[in-house]
Amino acid sequence: MQCLVIWAHPDPSSYNASLCEAAVAALRSQGHQVTLLDLYREGFDPVLSPAEKASYLPRTADNIAALQPHVDALKRAEALIVVYPTWMYGPPAILKGWLDRVMLPGVAFNVGAGPHRPITGCLDHIRCFVGITTSGAPWWWLRVVGDPGRSLFMRGLRPLFAKRCQSRWLQLHGMNHQTPTARQRFLQRVHDTLAKLN
Repeated sequence: MQCLVIWAHPDPSSYNASLCEAAVAALRSQGHQVTLLDLYREGFDPVLSPAEKASYLPRTADNIAALQPHVDALKRAEALIVVYPTWMYGPPAILKGWLDRVMLPGVAFNVGAGPHRPITGCLDHIRCFVGITTSGAPWWWLRVVGDPGRSLFMRGLRPLFAKRCQSRWLQLHGMNHQTPTARQRFLQRVHDTLAKLN
């Protein structure tokens, strides 16, 4: 498959970097083609500018052209994998900005036909999605507050993908208190999960 991996963490020596490396290695070991977008190293600008907002619907082609390599990578993808730390209950601003600026009308979705009609997805070529994240909060607290990060990807974006898209969510909770053994075990889980994608 053509796999698009989006990584969003500022520290290239972090545990999160190890998770990204494990995911990419597992995918490549199975012969998948991997495009890695390292948003921090690339210096991706997450800010939707006033000009972009003004052209968002009436001149979407302008916004697409400004980010053509990212749009092309998304359009090629058969599998989408996001790797990031959970900060303040969601993805880092750089990843949320990538979603805002790249998942454009006509690329990721079509606007609903009326005020009570939802958007419809355009990413039916994406048949696998995997979210990989860490969080300082324990699992039960995230459930109490509605698990917004997981909901964004697994409930909000999932309808944009293929109807029978395989979706997996891998999260290491209580990150600040995990032992080296537990971290290694989660790394192995990430590797094993990605190695089984088809």
